[in-house]
Amino acid sequence: MGRKFLSAAACGSAVILALSGCGSSSESDQATLTGSGTGAQCKIEAEIPIAATFGLTGAAAQYGQGQKNALELAVKNLNAAGGVTYDLTVEDSQTDPQQAIQLFQGFINDGASIIVGPTLSNTAKQTNPVAQESQTPVMGVSNTAAGITDIGDYIFRVSLTEQAVIPQTVEAAKESLGLEKVVVMYSNDDAFTESGYKAFADALKANNVEVVETLTFSKSDTNFRALLDQVKGTDADAIVVSALVEAAIPLVTQARDIGIDLPIIGGNGFNSPALIESAGKASEGVIVGAAWNSASDNKQNTQFLKDYKAAYDGQPDQFAAQAYAGMQVIDHAVRAGCSGEREDIKKNLGQIEDVPTVLGEVTINENRDAEHEALVQVVENGEFTILD
Repeated sequence: MGRKFLSAAACGSAVILALSGCGSSSESDQATLTGSGTGAQCKIEAEIPIAATFGLTGAAAQYGQGQKNALELAVKNLNAAGGVTYDLTVEDSQTDPQQAIQLFQGFINDGASIIVGPTLSNTAKQTNPVAQESQTPVMGVSNTAAGITDIGDYIFRVSLTEQAVIPQTVEAAKESLGLEKVVVMYSNDDAFTESGYKAFADALKANNVEVVETLTFSKSDTNFRALLDQVKGTDADAIVVSALVEAAIPLVTQARDIGIDLPIIGGNGFNSPALIESAGKASEGVIVGAAWNSASDNKQNTQFLKDYKAAYDGQPDQFAAQAYAGMQVIDHAVRAGCSGEREDIKKNLGQIEDVPTVLGEVTINENRDAEHEALVQVVENGEFTILD
């Protein structure tokens, strides 16, 4: 779908830029991205170029493919609505920051009005400065680590931060489980999981829950038995984990295999059907904060689930829902000014307030972070359900 953006290599030097015109679109080209009317009455003749990069292969593939599916579905539905047409290109970052940087450079040089992605916060911290320097808006749809929007005023996100979700998770878990002492485990070589750890540590302290042991591992680790043996030697009431789903699956599975039946409380990385599908019964009882639940009766969400099932014969996860919502918010910003120009999109993203999406009503605050209702889920009978 959509145009093929130029590679960063094609515009890799000032000489080539000068000869080929690989920079941002000319003023006359940009003028075609404006139209007449506002909101549902906005009509723009030119297609608005949207570029996205997700981790379709590599460590983030469990999240990235659903994001791609949902973003393409959102564009298809929005284009069918009429008035504004989006030309979308999605490229694979391979969960490699250097590859993602090159893609960002190519998107920018070829005149993308806005970039969606990348999948992981660790990558976003390296790509987003490139967009900020080029004054190109970015919409993060799964970047939840602290500091992402601090990169600059062109950086936005619809994904709730770990600092927004985790305190509610800890409070609900304490009330439900009567927590007094916990062991904390996290991968200390990833911006997202480190941010999750800090949010957990602050929330546990605020709720007077004692951390009896803090254990670290690498995001690429798959054998946790030695660390879990250390958990056995404590008097903890639960295990709190900040990890990507690739580590969460073996960690949860191995904990149950060696006889640990303590409740496990996970960060946002646990929000994937892959956890339930791969860990099976071992995932029962896992508690995790979330920005979205498939059981929501939100009208937009109900239609999204129906459309996603029809298009892909599967169920979306939170990361897919956030990608869909990100495009809904972008569309609202485009229609508010009836313009696909970068500066106009940036301006109108900063004025998003109570926009209906599959996540509920989304507001972008003064820090360019999303605000909407968060949820706390527990795995019951092979499904994420709301924790009572």
